[in-house]
Amino acid sequence: MKTWPEVFDVAIVGGGNAALCAAITAAEAGAKVVILESAPKTYRGGNSRHTRNFRCMHGGPMSVLTDSYGEDEYFEDLMLVTKGKTDEVLARMAIRQSEECLPWMERRGVRFQPSLSGTLSLSRTNAFFLGGGKALVNAYYNTAADLGVSVAYDAEVTHVHRDGNRITHLEVKIAGAPKTIKARAFVLASGGFQADLDWLARAWGPAAKNFLIRGTPYNRGVVLRDMLDQGADSVGDPTQCHAVAIDGRAPKYDGGIVTRLDCVPFSVVVNREGDRFYDEGEDVWPKRYAIWGRLVAAQPDQVAYALIDSKSIDLFMPSVFPAIKADTIEDLGRQMGLDPAHLRRTVDGFNAACQPGTFHPTQLDGLRTHGLNVPKTNWARPLDTAPFYGYQLRPGVTFTYLGLKVDTRAQVHSPDGPLTNLWAAGEIMAGSILGQGYLAGFGMTIGTVFGRIAGAEAASHVA
Repeated sequence: MKTWPEVFDVAIVGGGNAALCAAITAAEAGAKVVILESAPKTYRGGNSRHTRNFRCMHGGPMSVLTDSYGEDEYFEDLMLVTKGKTDEVLARMAIRQSEECLPWMERRGVRFQPSLSGTLSLSRTNAFFLGGGKALVNAYYNTAADLGVSVAYDAEVTHVHRDGNRITHLEVKIAGAPKTIKARAFVLASGGFQADLDWLARAWGPAAKNFLIRGTPYNRGVVLRDMLDQGADSVGDPTQCHAVAIDGRAPKYDGGIVTRLDCVPFSVVVNREGDRFYDEGEDVWPKRYAIWGRLVAAQPDQVAYALIDSKSIDLFMPSVFPAIKADTIEDLGRQMGLDPAHLRRTVDGFNAACQPGTFHPTQLDGLRTHGLNVPKTNWARPLDTAPFYGYQLRPGVTFTYLGLKVDTRAQVHSPDGPLTNLWAAGEIMAGSILGQGYLAGFGMTIGTVFGRIAGAEAASHVA
């Protein structure tokens, strides 16, 4: 830090995908850039180090992507999960620009591999990172270093100093020591507030105390709250978030993507009372996995249980923790703390309602139940082949959707107009596009597209 300039061209708050894309883009334009990452170096990268893939529009086969995935289909997929709660202009811009992002990523060290199989059959829509998100983060940090980008770890930004419609400097604690960082332009890419359980509880109520935070524990929303308190325009609902069903044995924080359970489409899912509460086969898993965190959060004690038989145990990606195993439904219920007799009645009723048909695990097959108050509309097969397996499900929050409202230039606004030297990218502004729901790989799309825009705009402002 002794060699740092008195004033940087661009200061970037955050150290994940969006921040790195902004830093690289600004540095390539000739700007002197600093990244302020609140985590220690070992945990750098925010939620990006837990990611697996990037959803990408393309007109034909490209890199590891097969066939084509056009703008309208991509947008329809987004509308399906958000139920129309999106800014169409920003959404379509992100979708269109995703096509040029993938080769941009490859030129900066990111490597891809063919799509995974099973419930995440996404070879046409999503490019998977070779080595996962950690490899992507490391590649970007290497590129940033080659470009002369300065990086401070354990750097918690406590205040963004606003003077009228400009930002003048940042107040930062670096390894606990206070420091002032001055710059001509600023990019906020510091994520949501999901790691602040008190803030979650204010939005969700006491039930939030039972949530697990599968993402980084360093995204506590300090910068977001600071900017909202200073009158920055906000977007999104504090109760909306990217929340998935994860293994109940996962740690309270930072369990990552490996704790997610992809067994739901082939399961019977019940709550603590032993009753089914939602259609497990509503749609293919990449379009529906992100609703299950909220569904489980609405159940008593914020817990649910997925039951599978031996016909289905190998149809989804293996879990990080082994499933509970039993020779009978009753014994499985006992091991999971459920009433064995009631669970038996639920399973018997489900089995009797299953209709004949052809099972296709990787596509909608119309194999459904008949006569149940809660139907299962695809992949409905009787749970009748021992041994039986079970998982406890808990809500796992990845990131929240309350954030800063931005325009097509990623610029942050207030009621008095744009903040002339402030931009935002990634989860801190994702609520501009994600009003609710989630689409696999789309968070990385938002971060990459808006990170590049923010970096280019910040560098242009300085120049």
